[in-house]
Amino acid sequence: MTEQHDNLQEKQKQASKTKERQFKGLSLTERKQARREKLIEAGIEAYGTHGFFAVTVKDICNEAKLTERYFYESFKKSDELFQTIFLTLIDQLQHNVMQAIMQASSDPRKMIEAGLTALLTTLRDNPRMARIIYIDAMLVQELHNQATIHETMLRFDRMIQAFVMLMMPHIDRSEREISFVATGLNGYVTQIAIRWVVSGFKQSLEDVLSSCSIVFLSLLNTFSEKGKILKKENP
Repeated sequence: MTEQHDNLQEKQKQASKTKERQFKGLSLTERKQARREKLIEAGIEAYGTHGFFAVTVKDICNEAKLTERYFYESFKKSDELFQTIFLTLIDQLQHNVMQAIMQASSDPRKMIEAGLTALLTTLRDNPRMARIIYIDAMLVQELHNQATIHETMLRFDRMIQAFVMLMMPHIDRSEREISFVATGLNGYVTQIAIRWVVSGFKQSLEDVLSSCSIVFLSLLNTFSEKGKILKKENP
């Protein structure tokens, strides 16, 4: 009896799956996910080209070639789509930076150059991403209300803190102090990136890279010199 019952349940499951797959071999869930991804792609194109405040839900749907009812199937309002896009792009940016750092040589200066180059190259090569992250996101109140911007900055603070520890594993500073230093470095690079993006990438990547690198190299030199002094005082 148990075996027959199991077989019946399995047949019912298969029948349910077969019934659900009615359109182009995709289930209802798969079609919904595909529409959501199309809306995200359309949002990146529209927001990244025209700016969040110049784009309506109808514009997004026209770009995605979907009706508005499908927009509200996935998102309650345009702010929610924008937040989803923002976090998706942040993940991509952070991944590119971390990958570049981990693939660089163990020389701290090479690591600094690799990480910052990956950041700046990603922004320059993806102007829509750059606009969404460094211009519109700063102005969308919903992201501030939900602490999305704050949490994102903390993510990069922690990434930079880990980067500093990787560069200087024997640094004679408390974790709290390094955390504050990481916040300062993050703010410095963020402000330079905003200015570069707003200007339309007029300055050369080399000049911007040099400007961003200064504080990292200064930090490295400062702690390296202090380390040498401490070794001399405590042989």
